[in-house]
Amino acid sequence: MTETTGYSGSGLVRIKNPHLDSMEEDVLYHLDLGTKTHNLPAMFGDIKFVCVGGSPNRMRAFAQFMHKELGLAGDGEDLADICAGTDRYAMYRAGPVLSISHGMGIPSISIMLHELIKLLHHAKCRDVTIIRIGTSGGLGIKAGSVVITDMAVDSSFKPRFEQVVLDDVVVRSTELDKDLVEELLACSKEIPDFPTLIGHTMCTYDFYEGQGRLDGALCSFSSEKKLQYLKRAYDAGVRNIEMESTAFAALCGLCGLKAAVVCVALLDRLEGDQIRAPREVLREYQQRPQRLIAAFIRKRLGLRPPAGNTLFSSN
Repeated sequence: MTETTGYSGSGLVRIKNPHLDSMEEDVLYHLDLGTKTHNLPAMFGDIKFVCVGGSPNRMRAFAQFMHKELGLAGDGEDLADICAGTDRYAMYRAGPVLSISHGMGIPSISIMLHELIKLLHHAKCRDVTIIRIGTSGGLGIKAGSVVITDMAVDSSFKPRFEQVVLDDVVVRSTELDKDLVEELLACSKEIPDFPTLIGHTMCTYDFYEGQGRLDGALCSFSSEKKLQYLKRAYDAGVRNIEMESTAFAALCGLCGLKAAVVCVALLDRLEGDQIRAPREVLREYQQRPQRLIAAFIRKRLGLRPPAGNTLFSSN
């Protein structure tokens, strides 16, 4: 069975689950939120941008950065974790921007997205743009390059996400919004101190064997086979590799959310497997997608960047 993407003309978040209508209460367990315990429209109804990333510390730093970028009152140091009642995910907001961690891999981001999308639906949010910002392994590009994903592909380089539902394999489209991709690329021209490019992103189920690494606890292939595979990926248009993009693109697209993936490459996988750059270099790399998304949000809101602002260091 194949499910395809479709965007909602009303701007509302679509929930494709008829069972929710008959529920007296919807408990968003992993976010420590609920429709009876919280006034979700009052808390989140004005959200226009949702940024998700793997690390709780990184997403807190991004929320603090956006607090300053948007010129909000205070220094942003005391931003509260909205999901403080759970240790699964962390959530912060800065004006119309929601910043949420999703952990590592498809299972973790899928759980978060189901509950986040329901939250946006219950809050009656409109015209929300959602962006995954994170790190990745590059393919034939310099470390520190930022990749804007035009197509999320699986390990066979196909634009699909396969989800097992009961005993059926459901194939879902991983289409991303093309206009949003071009808008982000245009914003990158304002930040000339690092390279930004458009390319396919390959999503795998694993960091080691699934990405052709030779340094895991298990490895059943040769270095020659690894390089052959990665070069085929490059020839197919893949420019970086991570572990969330296909699930992210599929769920967001099915629910009418315009979505993008923007990740920095920490290394070129054609040159090695291990990440050896110093921590301070890696911290600066991780800030690059955040700087691009901040420029995009400011432009959408018609704001100028505050003078002398720098991104918080993330742990």
